[in-house]
Amino acid sequence: LLAVGGSIDFWRVAIRPGKPLMAGTLGDAVVLGLPGNPASAFVTGLLFLLPLARALGGWAERLPVTLPARLAAPLPANGPRRDHLRATLQMRDGETWATPMPRQDSSLLSVLAFADALIVRPEQAPPAAIGDPIQVLDTRFGRI
Repeated sequence: LLAVGGSIDFWRVAIRPGKPLMAGTLGDAVVLGLPGNPASAFVTGLLFLLPLARALGGWAERLPVTLPARLAAPLPANGPRRDHLRATLQMRDGETWATPMPRQDSSLLSVLAFADALIVRPEQAPPAAIGDPIQVLDTRFGRI
């Protein structure tokens, strides 16, 4: 991008999955470079491309909205990046419960295909137990 006269606004983000991601401009065009792994491309598309498209289209509500849920399986402490864990959603007693998929490798398309939500884990989050309140992005068609 730089070699053809463009500029890079950022090229690293502290999220997982989501590396590498690049944003910049080339003339009047906005350039967004998404990662190659399916889950990384999906997550960065949801968090960066969708808001960009909404902004360019004049939408007032640009960012995907997180929803409250309860955790259906324990999670270990999180590291220095914000995690977006592929998960499935279930309703129990009027509450939404999220179960993280057992494998989170960003190259696994099957995990992404079976998931209908992303559990959002903040940076440096402590271990989480079953029943803990969490935030999710509902990724089912028409809900983002």
